[in-house]
Amino acid sequence: MSTPTAAYSVRLRVRLPNVPGALGRLSVALGEIGANIVGLHGFEAKGPVLDEDVIVNCSDAAHIEQLRETLVALDGVEILDFADRTFEMHAGGKIHVLATVPIVDRDDLSMAYTPGVARVCTAIATDPALAHTLTIKKNTVAIVTDGTAVLGLGDIGPEAALPVMEGKALLFKSFADVDAFPVCIDTSRDETPQDKVDAIVETVRRIAPVYGGINLEDIAAPACFEVEERLRDLLDIPVFHDDQHGTAVVTLAALENSLKLVGKHMEDLRVVISGAGAAGVAIAKILMAAGVRDVIGCDSRGAVTRERDDLNSAKRAFAELTNPSGTSGSLKDVLPGADVFIGVSGPDLLDADDLRKMATDPIVFAMANPDPEIRPEVAEGLVAVMATGRSDYPNQINNVLAFPGIFRGALDAGATTVTEGMKVAAAEAIAAAVPEHELDAENIVPSVFDRQVVELVAAAVAGAAVTDGVTR
Repeated sequence: MSTPTAAYSVRLRVRLPNVPGALGRLSVALGEIGANIVGLHGFEAKGPVLDEDVIVNCSDAAHIEQLRETLVALDGVEILDFADRTFEMHAGGKIHVLATVPIVDRDDLSMAYTPGVARVCTAIATDPALAHTLTIKKNTVAIVTDGTAVLGLGDIGPEAALPVMEGKALLFKSFADVDAFPVCIDTSRDETPQDKVDAIVETVRRIAPVYGGINLEDIAAPACFEVEERLRDLLDIPVFHDDQHGTAVVTLAALENSLKLVGKHMEDLRVVISGAGAAGVAIAKILMAAGVRDVIGCDSRGAVTRERDDLNSAKRAFAELTNPSGTSGSLKDVLPGADVFIGVSGPDLLDADDLRKMATDPIVFAMANPDPEIRPEVAEGLVAVMATGRSDYPNQINNVLAFPGIFRGALDAGATTVTEGMKVAAAEAIAAAVPEHELDAENIVPSVFDRQVVELVAAAVAGAAVTDGVTR
């Protein structure tokens, strides 16, 4: 059974007999099914009965149902309330709009709205650049998706993608004070893949006047590559596909710190990437920009090579950039001798024997979610550094270390795009957030709750924007 987690947390209110041992028997029953009591939020004794509020973590949805069945079957226990805390958190949505100025009298109203607002409109019509200082554009980002590649759920559509986009907006505001809003585009009635790409591009182009930046999210490959490329050409504001570049930035930061531990250098590495989608391609590009010369990408059919005739346009371009020796074969065939494995693909693709065939002091980033390409428990003792995309293991490679600070810096600098230099600067800032004396195999990236990370990344990105000459 997987480890209980807050993602499958239940809030209980139960009524027990007010006798010695009643709460203990409840605790034992929950422990026997692997549920973890993480909070007792108060109790109320009412004569012969005791009402108790309990927070219980489970491991998955089936485990929650097992918990309910266990409570129903337990003698003397009455369930007064049983609520999934994750669904409770999402009730009514996770974000809303707040006013930044008060409206308390006619004077306020006449300045914030008509007639005074007309003067501001006229000023912007005369000088459109003023929209970046006199409107929400200065600090607002659109989180754009079509819902075709949501988490590990796949193509679930724009409505079902909305909770994820709300969560992204919540992170933007909480970590970087950036006002972000979901823009979930329905492309289901567009007949061809090209029609769907065109619909996203045209929609974003039309709504762009409101926003200071565009965060593309959960758009399936290869469409995501064309969407980003075309929008970057059309718009004079930063366009950033976080599934590609956010993952790549944090991966580079983690690798930079890992190399300090194993005494290797970028130019000497042999890197194998499992996953040739949006994240895999972006990781390969940023690693090669950082000095890595030998990168082999693999998809479900094996190594991506120039000789394969089954590649889409994005993978053909990927093949041209990588695998200089033309190595072919399955993931397991090409992994022996590799210094680094990076997984952005699927669960349980590797085993302990695969790791034993890697180079000395191998570095393994198994980032598939929720189940990695190989679990840390399996890799223990066989790797020098292990990282995943999960919060319940050390070294979580999480995009939230990157995108809030990248957009904060880009907006503050008045950047018109996001350059490779800005991405590398972000990675270096994330890596530097772990002090040398704290760096070890279980601490190669800072915590997502380390508030200095956003400040460091924002400053580095803003500086790089100025250096690269892309500020307004």
